[in-house]
Amino acid sequence: METAFMALKSEKLTFPGSSGEMLAARLELPAGPPRAYALFAHCFTCTKDVFAASRIAGALAEQGIAVLRFDFTGLGASEGDFANTNFSSNVGDLVRAADYLRETRAAPKLIIGHSLGGAAVLAAAGQVPEAVAVATIGAPAEPAHVAHHFTAAREEIDAQGEAEVLLVGRPFRIKKQFLEDIEAHRLEKAIAEMKKALIVFHAPRDETVGIENAGKIFAAAKHPKSFVSLDDADHLLSRKIDAIYVANVLGAWAARYLGGIDMAETPSAKDSTVVVEETGEGRFTQAIAAGPHRLRADEPESYGGLDSGPSPYDLVLAGLGACTAMTLRMYAEHKKLPLDKVRVTLSHDKIHAVDCAECETKDGKIDRIERVIRITGDLDENQRERLLAIADRCPVHKTLESEVQVVTKAAG
Repeated sequence: METAFMALKSEKLTFPGSSGEMLAARLELPAGPPRAYALFAHCFTCTKDVFAASRIAGALAEQGIAVLRFDFTGLGASEGDFANTNFSSNVGDLVRAADYLRETRAAPKLIIGHSLGGAAVLAAAGQVPEAVAVATIGAPAEPAHVAHHFTAAREEIDAQGEAEVLLVGRPFRIKKQFLEDIEAHRLEKAIAEMKKALIVFHAPRDETVGIENAGKIFAAAKHPKSFVSLDDADHLLSRKIDAIYVANVLGAWAARYLGGIDMAETPSAKDSTVVVEETGEGRFTQAIAAGPHRLRADEPESYGGLDSGPSPYDLVLAGLGACTAMTLRMYAEHKKLPLDKVRVTLSHDKIHAVDCAECETKDGKIDRIERVIRITGDLDENQRERLLAIADRCPVHKTLESEVQVVTKAAG
């Protein structure tokens, strides 16, 4: 699926969690109206700003999906004491996050969870009726899986009721109620009954949460369900390429269930035609089909647009610049010139006709396009001058400077 969205906005927000403390959140927004809203639940003892969460949220926003990621109670910038939280409170925080979106924007249609956050979204999905799709990334099949982190401190926790445990290099106080809570949760029934599309991402070499967990989640779920192997990715998706891969696959998969704007719904065009159609997202946003290619046009915000694509004049300049570079390349190949690269920088302005000595028009204003061409290669001065002269032979250049007839007809 091709997309033409750009993530331009990110908002800091707060909302009350399941126990009343204010939770810190960030909402990643696309340039235009969102196709849908999504929730992202981070990994155990992580925060909303962990690399995987921020990268995936940003990439999904580029595809038109607004993503709310937040810190669970007692973590990151959220209020509360982590020692008093548990898996149940995480699920409660997720439901409150969904409530917040429903009350202020729109209910989430997609819920995404990483590691223990994945187990939390599986447990919470049934409490978010508007959600139609769920995604897990390196998720355990049961919350009790995280208990292995506390094996060395288990005796102290059982005897004293709590213990300080070192996790990812940081001390956390774990209470007995936390262990009792995760051991009491069983996800198989919740997964089977959630009645939502599911996609499971998992790395076969995940050393933190074994691949067998993905198999159990997948087996418990009803169709439609999908599994995507993350090959040699690590549990935290610390490599940019892995996080981007998840976001791209997730965006393409979710499009089937989210509805809304999809590039597949943009106009189609034959090879010799260009079709432009309003998208309805903003006052000026246009979907463009040029043969098999999909583009977008808009106006900047200062002109009342959403700035979700180049302006019409930007597209004119792009056409002239591309034609210029192609013309120089064809000439250099024909003459066997050592041309390495062409770069064309263009700008458009309107100037008073009286300021243009070589122009025939003397009244009012005229359009002026400035074209700066950078040529690199082992070329002598004569060859460079010849290439600059050839630029004026670009077909688009000739069209712009010639008499052009535009015939307008009403569609039948």
